[in-house]
Amino acid sequence: MNSHQALQKENFSLIDYETDIVVWANEQAWLVRNKKFDLLDIEHIAEEIEDVGKSEQRELANRMVVLIADLLKWQFQPERQRRSWQLTIRNQRKAISIYLKEVPSLKVKLDDVQWLEIIWGDAVYQASKETGLDSFPEICPWSVSDILSDEWLPS
Repeated sequence: MNSHQALQKENFSLIDYETDIVVWANEQAWLVRNKKFDLLDIEHIAEEIEDVGKSEQRELANRMVVLIADLLKWQFQPERQRRSWQLTIRNQRKAISIYLKEVPSLKVKLDDVQWLEIIWGDAVYQASKETGLDSFPEICPWSVSDILSDEWLPS
């Protein structure tokens, strides 16, 4: 019995990547576990592995945007500052800290000036949309260490 027949016996039919990615992924996992390497869709597997890294980067970016937008709202709407905002900021910082422990290779993003400029722009856009204000700085006036510090809040 060849590999394809074995796949058919196991209810696998070599689904095309574009047809159904979930079935394709399960099939590729089965092929790896059963050492059917000659049947693997190597090109699409490589793309999916790269996409995992991109997804992890997007997760960190999204968390940073939310945190910075909250810090902007804190600084530029002092009359609305409440303990619940502080808790939200604290929770976002904690989530980022945990995330960076789980994916430590992403810490380099925090030193990437261009990446931080994009994050800042997205955070300003989000804060503007939520507050109706348009007086936010064009360039981030805070250090990354301040942004992520549990004790720091902008004045």
